[in-house]
Order: sequence, then C-alpha cells, then structure tokens
Amino acid sequence: MNIPVTTLNDGLTVPEIGFGTYKLNGNVGVNAITSAIDIGYRLIDTAYNYENEGTVGEAIRRITTPREQLLITSKLPGRYQPYDKAVTAIQESLYRANLDYYDLYLIHWPNPQQDIYVEAWQALIDAKKWGLIRSIGVCNFLPEHLERLDKETGVLPSMNQIELHPFFNQEALRKWHEEHNVKTESWSPLGRASAVLQNDTIGEIADQHQKTISQVILRWHYQLGAISIPKSSTPSRQLENISIFDFSLSESEMTTISKLTLPDGRLKGQDPAIYEEF
Repeated sequence: MNIPVTTLNDGLTVPEIGFGTYKLNGNVGVNAITSAIDIGYRLIDTAYNYENEGTVGEAIRRITTPREQLLITSKLPGRYQPYDKAVTAIQESLYRANLDYYDLYLIHWPNPQQDIYVEAWQALIDAKKWGLIRSIGVCNFLPEHLERLDKETGVLPSMNQIELHPFFNQEALRKWHEEHNVKTESWSPLGRASAVLQNDTIGEIADQHQKTISQVILRWHYQLGAISIPKSSTPSRQLENISIFDFSLSESEMTTISKLTLPDGRLKGQDPAIYEEF
C-alpha cells in the first residue's frame, strides 16, 4: 500500500493515514492490529488510558514487519501531568508495550483547571532528549495552550491530535496549525459511526466517485492536510479505509462536506477549554 507521507516540524516522517486502537484490547485487539499492519498501516495510535499499550506491543511482537518501519504513538493521561509523574508514566508506557522508544508521545488533554500541562510538556521534551521518544506532541490543545508551550519552553508540538470530522471541521484551529507548522491529526475521523456515516450529502458524493462514505470522509481529511486514524477490527473495512489515494475530491465537494459542520458538533461535548481528563 503506497501511502503518502509528511514531515513534521522536527523532521520525523509519518504516513498521512494511521490506525486507531481505542477499545481494541486483548487477543481480539492483537488480531485487529496485526491485520491492520499486514494490510499496510504503519502509524499505530494508542494511549495510556486506552489500557491497550500491551496489546499493541504484543501485535508488534507477532508480526514480521520490522519495528523501524512502524510509527507507534501513545499519550500521557491527565493524572500524570506533574513532571516526575509524567517521566515515570512515559517509562511505564514503554514497559507495557515492551518497546525501547515511542515514535510519537502526546499529552492527551490540556486539563486547564489543573494548569500543569507545561510541566508535562517539559517532561516530554526531556524524554525526547533521553531517547525515549522521537517526536512530541499534544492532543486537544487550543491555540492559547499551544502559544503558552512555545512561550515558556521554546518548543512547539510537532502534532496536535484533535476531534475532527465533517460535523466539526475545526477550521480556525486547523488554520492556526498551518500558520505555525503544527500537523493536524484527526481523532474520531468518521464521527464514531454517528449520523455522519448516513449523511445523504456525503452519500451522493460517494456515489459519484464509486466509493463508500467512509472513503470520501477519509479523503476529505487527507485533502484538508490532516492525518486521520480510523479504527476497525474488520480486515475488509481496514482495507477500505486505507484505499483513498486513487481518487480526488473537487474543491466544491470539499467545501460541501466542510459546510456540514455544526456550531458545536463535538460528539461528547468535550471542550478542551474546560474538560478535565483523569
């Protein structure tokens, strides 16, 4: 599978589509992840709070694909944002997955009420210096959070993984990312199988291209310049989701999909300005 790649602001080259693993646990999860890697996914996304870093590590152990061809992402939970706890959590993440390093490690949420995400960011900066992480980023950060990281540490994240789908297109935040060379990554790119997958407007575009609604949405992400990380435990769907590089959406089709956004289309109302992750 010939997947386009992009280079982050720190020089790490990553695929333009990856594989999400939320709720893929145990042997069922291992089988799903090994299937995805066999099909061609190389960017694999997990998190401390998914409680499946070990599952991802076991999948890596079982496959024949060399470790250096994979890019594994994990994330720091909110309860471990104090510096010392963050350093330990990063080490524990590696032990769980039986890995020597993570390619990407992200702060999962800013948790602004705790107001210690800069401490956590310094821990990631140091862990990168120690060789535990190749590239460091964040999730769900707003421009004011990102600007503070830059002001207080001099280091901007390589990536910000955010909720992004046709019902919540994040236009303003994506523009900020583009202006500051921070890569956008989309979580729940298909809207967690919500009404977006039954949308008639996207369905008509899909019919015109002889593609599925999922493929059109994932192509929309790609043309927006965002890395999507769809999840599926079904090999046929995994292949479908990654097969988006043999067609293009027109500018008018892109605009039509983007206009489906809602004033607050968040799936679970998780506003990073107030939301606190444990």
